[in-house]
Amino acid sequence: MDFDFSWLLLGLPIAFVLGWLASRFDLRQLRIENRQAPKAYFRGLNFLLNEQQDQAIDAFIEAVQNDPDTQELHFALGNLFRRRGEYQRAVRVHEHLLGRGDLSRADRDRAQHALAQDFLRAGLLDRAEAALQKLEGTRYENEARLSLLAIYERSREWAQAEDVAQKLDESDQASYGTRRAHHLCEQAAERVAAGDLGGAGRLLQQAVALAPEAPRPAIDSATLQLRKGDAAAAFDTLAALSETAPLALPLYAAAMQQAAVASQRSGEALALLQRRYVASPSIDVLEAIIALGGTPALPDDAPSDAAISAQPRDGYIAHLAHHPSLVAASRWLAGERFEHEQFHPQVQRSLDQATRPLMRYRCAACGFEAHQYFWHCPGCQAWDSYPPRRVEEL
Repeated sequence: MDFDFSWLLLGLPIAFVLGWLASRFDLRQLRIENRQAPKAYFRGLNFLLNEQQDQAIDAFIEAVQNDPDTQELHFALGNLFRRRGEYQRAVRVHEHLLGRGDLSRADRDRAQHALAQDFLRAGLLDRAEAALQKLEGTRYENEARLSLLAIYERSREWAQAEDVAQKLDESDQASYGTRRAHHLCEQAAERVAAGDLGGAGRLLQQAVALAPEAPRPAIDSATLQLRKGDAAAAFDTLAALSETAPLALPLYAAAMQQAAVASQRSGEALALLQRRYVASPSIDVLEAIIALGGTPALPDDAPSDAAISAQPRDGYIAHLAHHPSLVAASRWLAGERFEHEQFHPQVQRSLDQATRPLMRYRCAACGFEAHQYFWHCPGCQAWDSYPPRRVEEL
């Protein structure tokens, strides 16, 4: 059968026209989609500027649907979900990004960091820890270490916290010596609770070496020495600390008094406490002085009518002459006899209740108050944020 070339000549132009029409249709669709994606994106930006987050999320979702390969839109959408508290949706967005094979190394690290932030904000600390550990060796390394440090401190995993703080210390970004000393002191307290006094002592020696001028390692060391029965060593530790950290004396004045009595060095302790009291009066230092049978020394410019009685308890009166204090007044009244003595217990109970809030410690960072002194604030998780003075003396 002979082939008719006339059909070929007729079919070529038809095929060309159909191909041209198909290409025009595809280009038109592409232009429409490309117009829609920027419009949705700019709508989302406009909503963000007007603080309309719900509408911004809808606009970005539309933009992502129109252009699913755009990483920046996914990052913007994930961050919006996190800010809105929709952590599960934020996690899905960032996990989707991590699952893509065409993602660059920089964007993959960025997505991993964003995923860790999602878990942190959601309170999923175990998953956040695993996500942050994957950022080791990336440009987010130091930021991830800081977050890990906060996680370990919050969960009281002190050994892991000390390891992370050591890495941060070695990075030369900042000094973490004092913070590492706190971690070692916390571990020492756990050893003491477990009965391992030797292990606690070794940890405290490391803490003192890391932060020789910080008060806590020395105070904890003296407390451990007292527990072991070495009162003389405890007194020497605290006497040396009074030279390097005199402002923290109210925290360890009672321990110094106990060590002095046990080591028969009351006179030496009394002279030291009186000298420090003149420089920085405090109710805790005053009570240590009174417990040693002494009275507070007056400043050189004290008026002559402020003479101190020979009775140690009248040291409260000397304190009141220069420092009005409801706590000191209550302590003094506790030992006085009233004309109607039968009412003394009721009055004293009222005074004790009134002074109880004044004997608290208050965090300077968040205002959290507690009867116990905290090196690590339970409220804001800050270190060394409590002044060593009672609320009444602030």
